[in-house]
Amino acid sequence: MSQQPVVPPALPHTWRPFGPRMAAVVFGVVLVGAFVWLWVNFDDDTRASVNVYERGTVIGLVLLGLALLNGLARSRVVAREDGLTIVNGYRKRELAWSEVGRVRMPQGAPWPHLDMGEDERVSLLGIHASDGQRAADAIRELRAVVAAHTTA
Repeated sequence: MSQQPVVPPALPHTWRPFGPRMAAVVFGVVLVGAFVWLWVNFDDDTRASVNVYERGTVIGLVLLGLALLNGLARSRVVAREDGLTIVNGYRKRELAWSEVGRVRMPQGAPWPHLDMGEDERVSLLGIHASDGQRAADAIRELRAVVAAHTTA
């Protein structure tokens, strides 16, 4: 089985994980829906017995869960003419092409990473193995973009 040469996509190009983004939406709706459903189904006496601190704690936990899901959903890899932007959760890292290492996807790994040398790796959560063929295509495209910009 021979691989066709991959033509790098036009830049700027963004890769985002599909499965984790959909999971974040579904779990966010379930999280909020479950607590709303519970509150609506409490009788009046139970609702009256919940004090402001308990309400604040529950609201805080729901907001924390939503913030974590949002961090997962906003992960992405953006290739531009001047370099690569990697957003993993709430951390953003901008690399010039001269800093970009080799794109590696070890067998069984959940996402690829950049080997930066000196035992430094940068995870690329914007491409997720759970996306199957979509992830494999994204890795090939990213490798083609990196090769085109690091050898030039």
